[in-house]
Amino acid sequence: MKFVDEFRDGALARGLAARIAAEVQPGRRYAFMEFCGGHTHAISRYGIAELLPPQVRMIHGPGCPVCVLPIGRIDLAIGLALERGAIVCTYGDTMRVPASGNLSLLKAKARGGDIRMVYSAADALKIAAAHPGREVVFLAIGFETTTPPTALAILAAERQGLANFSVLCCHVLTPSAITHILESAEVREYGTVPIDGFVGPAHVSIVIGSAPYEHFADEYAKPVVIAGFEPLDVMQAVLMLVRQVNEGRAEVENQFTRAVTREGNLAAQRMVAQVFGLRSSFEWRGLGEVPYSALAIRPAYARFDAEQRFGLAYRPVPDHKNCECGAILRGVKRPADCKLFGTVCTPETPMGSCMVSSEGACAAHYSYGRFRDIPVRVEPAAEPVQP
Repeated sequence: MKFVDEFRDGALARGLAARIAAEVQPGRRYAFMEFCGGHTHAISRYGIAELLPPQVRMIHGPGCPVCVLPIGRIDLAIGLALERGAIVCTYGDTMRVPASGNLSLLKAKARGGDIRMVYSAADALKIAAAHPGREVVFLAIGFETTTPPTALAILAAERQGLANFSVLCCHVLTPSAITHILESAEVREYGTVPIDGFVGPAHVSIVIGSAPYEHFADEYAKPVVIAGFEPLDVMQAVLMLVRQVNEGRAEVENQFTRAVTREGNLAAQRMVAQVFGLRSSFEWRGLGEVPYSALAIRPAYARFDAEQRFGLAYRPVPDHKNCECGAILRGVKRPADCKLFGTVCTPETPMGSCMVSSEGACAAHYSYGRFRDIPVRVEPAAEPVQP
């Protein structure tokens, strides 16, 4: 297929791997965090980590929107369905995120809650129009990529006069999370790893552009290379980061030039700014409270804000005591370091959020990498048979 197969060419991948190996400096270590869950999935699916030299380590960051959604937010949505009788609509991966009381949205649906999987915010609008006597709440999650469709849905609800539609907004912001990882004393207390550079997210950058990452290059001397999702995209980005580190540069470079510009999608940005404003703080799974890292619906559209409409009060809830999702999201631990991984915690029975979405580090490693953790046993050569 044009513009897909070209970026999955095995010979070119091996050539890039050889170039990276030739350019890494002896005795030097390189640690690059890919922030986007799509990159985490690609690295595991295509075996990119195995193509890289041992000096280069890829760190899975908190770029999977399902993975960073805290338990307390899922609890609010479950309460709306089971206690308030609302129709709750959300994306498929969110349905299986573990919540309090051994529940999830999927399990709450089995208990009688009217909880529906949708493919877009527009689907939730259609449900609200079809059930004017019911409250319909869209549980909106995701980074800057999925925020414009939510803003569009709220504007459409106002235009259509849908009085029974509201949004439980859990949209979060990429640059704020990166800043928090780099400078937060609380995150350092939790544990972090040294980071030499970032593979910038693809879809997010299509919306916000490359300009917001210039802050990290200027203030923190961390290079950023925005990359597409295909294996050759990621490997070229790694090569570009290695070159920046070797040359002592810290710049924002755009590998994904076929889709990303410096300015981004200005029309989408204006629409988001019209509907949403910054929250002063928001809890992220694995990072704790992150200031100015999430969006809230502006007062002008408060009638579509489920938190205002239902008088919801957020209550933080700790993760399962044996779940290492928080440390994995910060790159401190790998999926195989968690004692639950691959035993009681699998994609079919997830105990933590990193195992729910295919973009989560644990789910990606379970699907594509867990057999690489098994040490290869070399059998001793058989003794020759004496005649």
